[in-house]
Amino acid sequence: MTLLLNIDVPNVEAALRFYTAAFDLKIGRRFGTDFVELLGWPAPVYLLTKKAGTIGAGSDMRRYERHWTPVHADIVVDDVDAAVERAVSAGAKVEAPAKDTSYGRIAMLADPFGHGFCLLEFNERGYDALLSD
Repeated sequence: MTLLLNIDVPNVEAALRFYTAAFDLKIGRRFGTDFVELLGWPAPVYLLTKKAGTIGAGSDMRRYERHWTPVHADIVVDDVDAAVERAVSAGAKVEAPAKDTSYGRIAMLADPFGHGFCLLEFNERGYDALLSD
């Protein structure tokens, strides 16, 4: 099996600027003007232009103001504070500043298109710190 990450955006070029600047992703391929593959994470990222107000999954209308979704990207980084600074410089909004946890540090942000994501910096135990002994 293979995992692909597809992100609907109202404007591929604006999303391309954000995702390449925030996460140093590189263009893999372009499929016309409204569909771009980005590489650099373990799974390829596909940015797809989908106009606001069009029908998405579950017959919901697409919208690009901040919205809740039960599925989001957790991006593991070496330095969460530096990654937050880079993402904010690229246009992300901090929703919960970086904080220490038993498994490392975490910050919660949103991209300019309303999609939430977390930046995680794991310590030596990672999620194993959540296991009860």
